[in-house]
Amino acid sequence: MLPHAADNIERDGKSLILAYDHGLEHGPVDFEPNPDTADPERIFELAAHEAVTSLAVQKGLAEAYYPDYEDDVNLLLKLNGTSNLWMGEPNSAVNCTAEYAAGLGADAIGFTVYGGSNHEVEMAEEFRRAQEGAREHDMAVVMWSYPRGQGLRNDGSPDVISYGARLGLELGADVVKVKYPGSAEAMGHAVEMAGPADVVMSGGTMRDDKAFLRNVSNAIDAGATGIAVGRNVFQREEPERILDALEAVIFQEVEPDEALAIAESDD
Repeated sequence: MLPHAADNIERDGKSLILAYDHGLEHGPVDFEPNPDTADPERIFELAAHEAVTSLAVQKGLAEAYYPDYEDDVNLLLKLNGTSNLWMGEPNSAVNCTAEYAAGLGADAIGFTVYGGSNHEVEMAEEFRRAQEGAREHDMAVVMWSYPRGQGLRNDGSPDVISYGARLGLELGADVVKVKYPGSAEAMGHAVEMAGPADVVMSGGTMRDDKAFLRNVSNAIDAGATGIAVGRNVFQREEPERILDALEAVIFQEVEPDEALAIAESDD
């Protein structure tokens, strides 16, 4: 990783990445709780919210929508991704190059690596090409570091998540996205293993406001620099409200109850 490489997708060293690669990775089912968000334009509008420091999408959405939002949205282009129709050992097709991402105006690239998969070696080599290509265009590198595969009995254990954070550092990511390991203490260990690389927590599946914000607050207290979140924003009936609360938790480091009160007052 390089110092300050992620400045374009952070604010005061913190980040809220709005992730919207779900249409490819999970399919239309993720839009059912809030059907309006099947329309990418709705998400690009949300990405212009002051709390959001970058929007992560695949290249098709970037080509179609980013030109109309480039003044208001920082683009994090996801270079690989595979549909939920794929039933094999964890792997992710490379759908875009760093050079093409730069041509679209991206501020950063995102890349998934499944450490522990039978495809880990080829994925690490693909990441190397993407990471070095990003360096040639002064783009930040964000690794979705999700250890999983036949050889892992518990891919959500704190030790495995910490290993994933370390993989990000060792392979040259500026920001590493990992699952929340269940406690502030375990998150702190993952942050420690990532060294100078920034660690952001994965938003995961939808939870109620207080439980979700408590996990985010714990992660920030443990040294994480933010969150990469999709469903816990766009599946809500009022996405802007939870973005207001996340802004308070991440950038002002207020407690979840106070953050919700702030969000209510902003309505």
